Amino acid sequence: MTTHADSTSPLQALRDALPSLTGATARAAAHIVAAPAEAGRASITQLASAAGVSAATLTRLADLLGHDGFPAMRAAIATEHGREVQGGWQRDIGTEIGPDDPPEQVLGVLVAAQHRAARQAMGSIDLAAADRAADWIAQASRIHLYGEWGDAIAIHELSLRLLRIGRPVWWHNAPQTARVAAGLLGEGDVALALSRSGHDAVAAEFLALARANGAHTVVLTGDPTAQLASDADVALFTGTREGAAWTDHFAGRVGDTLTAALLWVLVAQRVPDALGLHPTPTPTGETP
Repeated sequence: MTTHADSTSPLQALRDALPSLTGATARAAAHIVAAPAEAGRASITQLASAAGVSAATLTRLADLLGHDGFPAMRAAIATEHGREVQGGWQRDIGTEIGPDDPPEQVLGVLVAAQHRAARQAMGSIDLAAADRAADWIAQASRIHLYGEWGDAIAIHELSLRLLRIGRPVWWHNAPQTARVAAGLLGEGDVALALSRSGHDAVAAEFLALARANGAHTVVLTGDPTAQLASDADVALFTGTREGAAWTDHFAGRVGDTLTAALLWVLVAQRVPDALGLHPTPTPTGETP
């Protein structure tokens, strides 16, 4: 058997060796592959008991793989597993929060991300474009919104807020319903999509179909350079570009929600009676 003492991946060496192993040695290898965290910290007697083999079997397995005894194999497995855990954490969560950070530090990072995203949105939102979109929404006979998965959060709330002020709005989060909805729009109607990435084929089709029918098209996005933004009548950059880690995604959602909230309030200003807010009466005899 080819040994793997110099391999940078002892767990992969175990996986590769499994088909050629038999009996207790195979059981030991399979157990380590299935539970690398345990294998990286347990004593030889603890691991042997858990795997249902003898300590001598683990020593033979280490020798077969080219390690200088069980302790060397255990150390190599612990190091690799730690790297895998850290790498997976950084891919999903990011580098600003660590797996061992205390709750107060995690909260501090998340609050800082929210503040940063809100400031970036304030400096990035095209207010004139938002005003124009609000005019369209306030006057439209039909308003169809599209956003799915994470994009659905802010766009769904926007639909509920618009319903609250009597706007004829529908929210869609699936390709087929979005396609049908876009086909129902006409002159003066509004199609609005939220795409944090700026690269959503369904959103692009939704807006293109609506535009072909004469509707106004609006997109909220984290990528103002995306084709989706270029093709819309109004594109509102929500301030934070899409990132690979969850913390980037979390920060971006703050800008999305803030931009959607801005649109809602601008529309509400145009239809104040819908909220029971009436202009201050002009005293008799005075010109308003």
